[in-house]
Amino acid sequence: MLDPKLLRTEPEKIAAQLARRGFIFDLPRFQAMDAQRKQLQTETEQLQSERNNGSKRIGAAKAKGEDVTPILADMDRIKAQLADNEGKLAVLQGLLDDFLARLPNIPDASVPDGRDENDNVELRRWGTPRPSEGAKDHADLGEALGLMDFAAAAKLTGARFTVLRGGLARMHRALTQFMLDVHTREHGYEELYVPYMVNGASLYGTGQLPKFAEDLFNLVNPNPGLNFADVGLLLQAERHFGLDGSNTLKIKLNQEKDRYLIPTAEVPVTNLLRDEILAPENLPKKWVAHTPCFRSEAGSAGRDTRGMIRQHQFEKVELVQATLPEDSRRAHEELTGHAEKILQLLGLPYRVVVLCAGDLGAGSQKTYDLEVWLPSQNRYREISSCSNFGDFQARRMLARYRHPQTKKPELLHTLNGSGLAVGRTLVGIIENYQQADGSIAIPDALRAYLPGLEKIG
Repeated sequence: MLDPKLLRTEPEKIAAQLARRGFIFDLPRFQAMDAQRKQLQTETEQLQSERNNGSKRIGAAKAKGEDVTPILADMDRIKAQLADNEGKLAVLQGLLDDFLARLPNIPDASVPDGRDENDNVELRRWGTPRPSEGAKDHADLGEALGLMDFAAAAKLTGARFTVLRGGLARMHRALTQFMLDVHTREHGYEELYVPYMVNGASLYGTGQLPKFAEDLFNLVNPNPGLNFADVGLLLQAERHFGLDGSNTLKIKLNQEKDRYLIPTAEVPVTNLLRDEILAPENLPKKWVAHTPCFRSEAGSAGRDTRGMIRQHQFEKVELVQATLPEDSRRAHEELTGHAEKILQLLGLPYRVVVLCAGDLGAGSQKTYDLEVWLPSQNRYREISSCSNFGDFQARRMLARYRHPQTKKPELLHTLNGSGLAVGRTLVGIIENYQQADGSIAIPDALRAYLPGLEKIG
């Protein structure tokens, strides 16, 4: 979430920075709501003062033996008006909170301009890409081996799921263990085991809610866009402000009762910081967790419909860091290097690109994508996104540290990145280590995790 103070003091500057992302900041709407909020706040405080003075007037009148009936009538008027104002103020604050929760982060000054992935800038490459001529697709190879079964998964669940068998299932498991060992033993991360379900408050904290509700699997309410904690607020919004709340207003999701399958380990791991104030000497926090991830892939119809590139269920080894603000840029480079190391140890050619402003995720201020070479597609495909969020997530979560000089709580900076997406790493190995006879050679780095196995065939 952006700093509301900046939105009020430097609105044109914020609007220009958000425009780099292709996002139009509705400044007139924000200023109108904020002005109305201030007016209601002032009127409400004045009414509260009148109510307090009324109580004193009643006491004084009774002490003098005077009739208090007129004062009581005035107090009833104040009470009714105060209740109406407080209701309006609650609704308006809900509208403002929802408006602010949907604003994306401001791109870092070093992020290149651009509209979409075509404007991303390549920074470097590692390894020699395998020639695409004669290369088979991972799905063809896996099915020919009888170890990758999309038909069985479709029977069990539906499209965009996979059943792995035998050697490929073993390699998938080995990759997970290998990644965790590298990050904990060589890169200094603490391994975590976290829930695979979270509440709405956690998804709000990392920015998935309310903006990306349609891409989540809600286990309690399959239509979270209409799940309001207080339907009365919705009705008041429509009555007082003439709004169609069912389309535009998402006030206070029922955050404690709802349960969602996690879209990434970023959500439960980062939310360990929610409502916490850390000592600066305990920073940085460096956590790694392996989890399944569940995404509806809303808006991806027709894209990567075959194979394991885009699935509703997949697994990742996720890296998360929390740092002091002055350390987050250095940490971003470090975290990206940790993800790169996995690709290098596996001998998988890849490239690093910095995303342009128009292709950034909503919460990120700067992102590096790692893209592995897939010879069957004759192109690099994303296998990890490593992002610095600055204080964007921390403001939503109230994730703070106590400043050593001022002793006051200040916002942390949060970062995360895949280290790596396990399924896509498996795809990269299948395609880059495919042999002429259709078998898959085992990368040297995985031999210790697959004892006695030199190839899958």
